[in-house]
Parts: sequence; C-alpha cells; structure tokens
Amino acid sequence: ISGIIFIILSVLPVRAWLVNAIPQNLKLGIAAGIGLFLGFIALKNAGIIVEHEATLVTLGNIVSFEAILFIIGFVLIVALSARRIMGAVIIGILLVTSIAGMFGKIDFNGIVAMPPSPAPVFLQLDIMAAFQWSMVTVVLSMLIIDVFDTAGTLIGVLTRANLLDDDGKLPRLRQALMSDSSATVVGALAGTSSTTSYIESAAGVAAGGRTGLTAVVCGLLFLGCLFFAPLAQSVPTYATASALLFVACLMARSLADLDHTDITESAPAIVTAIAMPLTFSIAEGIGLGFISYILIKLLSGRTADCSIATYIIGLIFTLKYVFL
Repeated sequence: ISGIIFIILSVLPVRAWLVNAIPQNLKLGIAAGIGLFLGFIALKNAGIIVEHEATLVTLGNIVSFEAILFIIGFVLIVALSARRIMGAVIIGILLVTSIAGMFGKIDFNGIVAMPPSPAPVFLQLDIMAAFQWSMVTVVLSMLIIDVFDTAGTLIGVLTRANLLDDDGKLPRLRQALMSDSSATVVGALAGTSSTTSYIESAAGVAAGGRTGLTAVVCGLLFLGCLFFAPLAQSVPTYATASALLFVACLMARSLADLDHTDITESAPAIVTAIAMPLTFSIAEGIGLGFISYILIKLLSGRTADCSIATYIIGLIFTLKYVFL
C-alpha cells in the first residue's frame, strides 16, 4: 500500500518538487551523513565498535582476528585506489576472504545450490488486514521513511558521482523515483518488502559506475548469484566492511564543500550528517536537519531562504514525530 502511494507521488510532480527543493548545503550534509552512516555500519560489522551500557558505543577488541583483517582490507583498498588500480574494492574483499578461509575463519557452505522456493511468501498478502486504523500509522511511517531514504540515497550517490546539474538538482529524477517506487510494490508482491535503493550503491560509484547500465549488469549478475548463494554467504561481514569504510571516506568529503561562512547553512547540514549514523536512519537525519534548518532561518530573520517545499518537508517530519 505504501508502495502504491509512493508510485502515485512519483507520477505526480509533487515528490520531484520536494526532493529538488532541498537546499544545496543540506544536500551536501546528506551526502556526508550517508558516508558517516556507512562508516558506522562498517566499524560495527567489523567489531571495532561495540555497544556499551554507559556510553552506548565503545571500542571493541581491535586486535582480534576479524578486526585485523578488516584493517588490512581497508588499507589495501585505499592504497590500490590511490594507485588507480581498477577493482580495488573487489581485490580487497577477495584478499580478506581468502586469508580468513586459510585460517578456517569462514563458514563455507558450498558453491552452488538451487534457490529456495518463493511459494511461502510470493503473493501471500493480507490486504484487508492492512485496512485498519491501527495500520494507518504503520503505512505512513513506511511511506515517509521510503520516500526520504530514497531521496537521501539519490542525493548522496549522485553528489559523489558528480551527476547533479548546475543548479544542484537531480537529473531524470522522475524516472529514478518511478524505478524505486515500482520496486517497492514488486518487492512486496514477491514477499521481500520494502525494496528500495541502498546507500551501498555508492561502492559501485566509487568503482567507476556512472550509468544505468551498471545497475542492469549488477541486476543480471544478482540473478546468477541466486544459484551461488552458498558461496556469497561465505564472504565474512568484516571483508565487505572494509569496502564500506572506504566508500564512507569518499562520501564524507562533502562536508568540505559546505558554505562554512554562513552558520545558518552549515549548522543544519552538520546536524543532518551527525544524526544519520546516531539514529541509524537516513530519513531521521534528513528530518532533524530540515527542522533545525527551518527554525534557525526563522529565528535569524531569513525566512526568504526557505522555499514552500522546505516548510512542507519540515512540517511532514514534525507531524511524524508528534503523531507517528
């Protein structure tokens, strides 16, 4: 249901209007925030940072086998990238996986296997159960998160790929939104909702992917990977974490492009960047960034800096925090 509403918003000019209305400095903050978010995920997956009752997070066992391999993989990827060697990310992941395999530190489940039957989840929808008042907040929450997670991902990835136009707007935005919203519906029908764009796409951009052909080739390879799932599951999380931290370093550079001479522009962008990893959500980071942006502009007497769309997005998140 949220996916269908998502499609309607994508067909109408409303959503593209909202996304393109995001101020340029907030876009840079979103891109940097996604980078920090990726870095947080990477360090968490590698066991470098762990939970702590008093401080929420703390340093893990940095001399563990997994942490050392993670560091080796990260350093190797950065070094190979500095030398402009193609496939640096893949080389780093494969090397870490190979070393872990030699020491018997991976769960090897085989190479090839038939994909599991989709029958238990395919088209197994209880539509009528969703048409209850208790489900309204669930649907709206999924919709808001999907809409703004996608917006943040598009902005972050396109900023990193230098694909924004001269006005800082996203080119061919309607097609991108339709692709994402229709995937949400198809994913739900297949039993894997909610299907959406993912920030890890930045790894492909870092490797040189800049066109839709990259995504098409990845999609076809993923179909083939359905039969190689046991082999893919053998790759440890700390191996891919090395790649994520590398991409995080690339995306965090957007903070340097902020207009630091105007505190009313830079402060909300930095709030956005900090909030994403700490709330573990792109959408929540965008929400806190917009609310702080609007309040700062209002109290600074610079209401003209906020467009109508900016106020609308701020209102949407305010209502979400109050009622959802």
